Amino acid sequence: MAPLSLLSVFVTFLLSFTPALSTNSEGNALHALRRRLSDPTNVLQSWDPTLVNPCTWFHVTCDSNNHVIRLDLGNSNVSGALGPELGELKHLQYLELYRNEIGGKIPEELGSLKNLVSMDLYENKFEGEIPKSIAKLKSLRFLRLNNNKLAGSIPRELTSLSNLKVFDVSNNNLCGTIPVDGPFATFPMESFENNRLSGPELQGLVPYDFGC
Repeated sequence: MAPLSLLSVFVTFLLSFTPALSTNSEGNALHALRRRLSDPTNVLQSWDPTLVNPCTWFHVTCDSNNHVIRLDLGNSNVSGALGPELGELKHLQYLELYRNEIGGKIPEELGSLKNLVSMDLYENKFEGEIPKSIAKLKSLRFLRLNNNKLAGSIPRELTSLSNLKVFDVSNNNLCGTIPVDGPFATFPMESFENNRLSGPELQGLVPYDFGC
């Protein structure tokens, strides 16, 4: 029985570290983001990767289980690009990165954030296409991507986001037609202005070829 007792103690010991390992993976993801960003005003100075979890870091909010649920870096004067590591923040509900100088493509891996309610990436320098993977975010209510350099068409897959209440892609380089199904039937035309998009109320107002 002694070997079995030792095994039980060993398993219990390992399990006692599971929450820390889980939350530390979120800290690793955020630290990877920090390495990708230029931070001239040191808003990320408290992001210490040696801590057990990132719940004491400024601009990071956790739930009672020490899972990261909110990232608030809006208007923080940071630049750089996002990476696939953000997809590791499985419990994230709010991604607030607005009014910065962040560029590059929006990572496809953001489609893994199944609990996300709000994604605010507006007034940055994002380019490339809107990822179709965002259509996997069935809890998403707010998606603001306006005032960037996004191109291509609006993915039709986004019409399946039945909880989406606010959608803004104005002031980009998008083209094609505006979806009219699902929640898109309720969005105001101002949400699509200053692109190369066509729609029932936009046709004839902008002298562009609306094809992509």
